Amino acid sequence: MIVPFVVQIFAVVGLTGWLSLRNGQQAVNDVASQLRQEVTSRIEDQVDLYLETAHLSNRLIIDAITLELPPVEDMRSLEKLSGKLLRRFGSLTYTGFGNEKGEYVVHERITGGVFWIEETVGVEDIAIGRIKRYLADEQGKKGELLQATEGFDPRKRPWYTKAVELGRAGWSDVYVWFSENSLCFDAIEPVYDAEGNLLGVTDTGFTLSQISELLSNLKIGKSGKTFIVERSGLLIATSTLEPLFIVNNNVSERVSALNSQDPLTQAAAKFLSEKFSNFNQIIQIQQFDFSFNGQKQFLQISPLKDERGLDWLTVVVVPESDFMEQINANTRTTILLCIGALGVAILSGLVTSRWISGLILKLNHASQAIAQGNLEQTVNVTGIQELESLAKSFTNMAGQLRASFTALEQTNSLLEERVERRTAELKVANQQILTLNEQLKADNSRMGAELEVTRRLQQLILPKEEELQLIDDLEIAGFMEPASEVGGDYYDVLQQNGRLKIGIGDVTGHGLESGVLMIMVQMAVRTLLASDETDPSRFLNIVNQAIYNNVQRMNSDKNMTLALLDYQKGLLSLTGQHEEMILIRQNGTIERIDTVDLGFPIGLESEISSFIGKAEVRLESGDVVILYTDGITEAENPQGQQYGLHRLCQVAQPLRDRSASDIRQAIVEDIRQFIGQQRVYDDITLLVMKQR
Repeated sequence: MIVPFVVQIFAVVGLTGWLSLRNGQQAVNDVASQLRQEVTSRIEDQVDLYLETAHLSNRLIIDAITLELPPVEDMRSLEKLSGKLLRRFGSLTYTGFGNEKGEYVVHERITGGVFWIEETVGVEDIAIGRIKRYLADEQGKKGELLQATEGFDPRKRPWYTKAVELGRAGWSDVYVWFSENSLCFDAIEPVYDAEGNLLGVTDTGFTLSQISELLSNLKIGKSGKTFIVERSGLLIATSTLEPLFIVNNNVSERVSALNSQDPLTQAAAKFLSEKFSNFNQIIQIQQFDFSFNGQKQFLQISPLKDERGLDWLTVVVVPESDFMEQINANTRTTILLCIGALGVAILSGLVTSRWISGLILKLNHASQAIAQGNLEQTVNVTGIQELESLAKSFTNMAGQLRASFTALEQTNSLLEERVERRTAELKVANQQILTLNEQLKADNSRMGAELEVTRRLQQLILPKEEELQLIDDLEIAGFMEPASEVGGDYYDVLQQNGRLKIGIGDVTGHGLESGVLMIMVQMAVRTLLASDETDPSRFLNIVNQAIYNNVQRMNSDKNMTLALLDYQKGLLSLTGQHEEMILIRQNGTIERIDTVDLGFPIGLESEISSFIGKAEVRLESGDVVILYTDGITEAENPQGQQYGLHRLCQVAQPLRDRSASDIRQAIVEDIRQFIGQQRVYDDITLLVMKQR
């Protein structure tokens, strides 16, 4: 008796646990992919801001020179301009200008927000290449002379010569700036007069440690890392803030990602070097998975280029364990709950079966005693109505037989054989009648209980009014009235993680099977929404597969029409085959959206993905959407006329300025007035939505 129940529970909880784990893993992969893309995008946006700011500073200096505000010979004014730009753009480390005469002015920002001015201006300074360094105040004015060094010629500096070689805006090579113990990177651009003669070179730079600080401030899971490298594999910046160069014997050496101090960064670089023999092969964004310390790691590498010759690679690495901790905990909880449910089911089944079998054994012993001629039988059975009735029948039957036998003994011997034979026939007939009566009583009682439970379940799972009021953008009002005790109509409004899912459907027929199928669909939709399935086509196809398999197991011919709607920020997406959707615009225009080509009846075929389509509607403030089942349009009045879609539109259109609840109430009252005393043959379901 208990085996079927235990098998069903075991199958259901096992499937639920497996689907939970599988959906969790899929969700982790999706979230990890989105996180990598989002982090890479944010890195590129921030780095682009640094890069463009440097070139913008150069361009402002060039524009000032081109307009002779100040002229190129006025190095003092250019010095003031560079100071203003350095204070205007907080990401810059230094900005300056050197000309063909050998003159040079630059403003620098060092640790602690202190500003320096360096210049080689004047015939004497140019002749011996003397560069002077001054302390500057917050207004950019010169202060104390800190240092004077000879032998400096800006025209021989790498940034100057490379700008002249390029003949356009570009980038210097990455170099070590010992003043700040950091790597630097310069935006450079030559300046020409109207005849194309070289006037000088603008030079604006920033430290790469600023980009490292930017990367370290990004939240990448719990322990994710990101870094930027050149095509050679040398580090440009890293979220670990580790040194980007080392000094051996007074010689600076850049650090390769393969030699990073961070184990995860080093492992990611090693994986990429094994995957690509040459980093120049990486021309587009690519995502990979690799193992490190026995754990799965998600990696994304993306080229970072610009039209001025920049060519770096951005790498984002996120451990799978950052996402799986909660999922693994949920999986363990699910397994424990499954085991507990199975144990409770087995124990409950044993107790129930022993209790029922004990009562049946009493009846069995009484029937055997009566069969053996012992008519002094009184059977006391309590707890189960059907068995109590059967026990009373046994007791009454025994009393009747005793009375019959007493009467027969008083007759003459000539009639004894005939009476005994007739009594035996009556006994068999009475037994059959009693058995049939008890069976009918049991069937009627069971069916009534089953229908009442199913009807109650249907009412319980409908969306509550308070749930609908929590929806910000839409007013929603629903109505459902079954034609019999248990109907086959379905509608639901569900919210999950900011997503709104609306469903409406109609199961063929009425009664217990139709009601159960409706509950199955509601549970399948809620489960998929909770598992964060966002693809409408896949969502509907999975619901169909689950219902189809259950319909086959039930050996039922039921199926249903089902439409699912996704709403977000005024956009309504519709999939699935059902009745037409009515859209009443705020200006009174009526649009009817046909769903015939958007899906296929649920439960007829195991695979319907090829039939699924999608329609999208943009809702404006005041627009009204009406969903319904054919119980409304096919409702008949006493003359046999159908209510029809045209009348539904005529009733709703003048009410578009009223609330969704008022529109629903007006339509329901009009339908009831139209039907009058005519019998209702089909379930009536209505759902009204209005854009706030």
